[in-house]
Amino acid sequence: MTLYTFNILVLVWIGFAIILFPVILKIPAPYGRHSRTNWGPMINNKLGWFLMEAPALLVFGFLVVTGKGFEQQAILIFSFLWIMHYFNRVIIFPLRIRTKGKKMPVVIMVFALFFNLVNGFINGYWFGHLAPEYPVNWFFDFRFLGGLSLFITGFILNQYHDKILINLRKNSTTGYKIPEGGLFKYISCPNFMGEILEWFGFALMTWCLPTLSFFLWTMVNLIPRALDHHSWYLKTFADYPKNRKALFPFVL
Repeated sequence: MTLYTFNILVLVWIGFAIILFPVILKIPAPYGRHSRTNWGPMINNKLGWFLMEAPALLVFGFLVVTGKGFEQQAILIFSFLWIMHYFNRVIIFPLRIRTKGKKMPVVIMVFALFFNLVNGFINGYWFGHLAPEYPVNWFFDFRFLGGLSLFITGFILNQYHDKILINLRKNSTTGYKIPEGGLFKYISCPNFMGEILEWFGFALMTWCLPTLSFFLWTMVNLIPRALDHHSWYLKTFADYPKNRKALFPFVL
């Protein structure tokens, strides 16, 4: 695939995200606390999560390993960060969550699988086959240093607040309680904010169109999800803190 064709593909993918954003804002994805049974056949929640997230790990890894990506130190670092995130998403996270007996619609799993397949292909093909050489002084560039710092910060925030949410289920009969601690003091979804920070940092440190497209898709996916979660908390718990925002402290 030529660089021109590839860039057109990525721009179309970005355009699709922009078109889809208002739709996702109006229709909550029916899984997790928003799960509904009128979306067709259902699949075990943990199995569905594994199947829909795996392409981002496997496709990306295959394209980088079979391409020229490992010839550059910078791409080795980028690939390690990507694989670290998705190893957690594909393997560790499904084992940690306490969702015994929960299911998700197969159609949601298929849509997410398609997204991760395309996203894994776009970024894996770029780093494995098309990315230009990053100079040695890139490691001292403010974009690399700032982006790496944001990625690590976002990853830690995501893991920390995911742990708080998972631990809420230990002593809950309904499975849901008001989360407390960390940035839950200010927002309903600090785990989502952490993931947004991760991929903003990744786009900054890699400085390329494919990772920018992933960051934009992350916003398109997580902003509506955070707003839906926030609305659900307010409706479900009469004593839910009214001063909390949904995703970004004091802003949204």
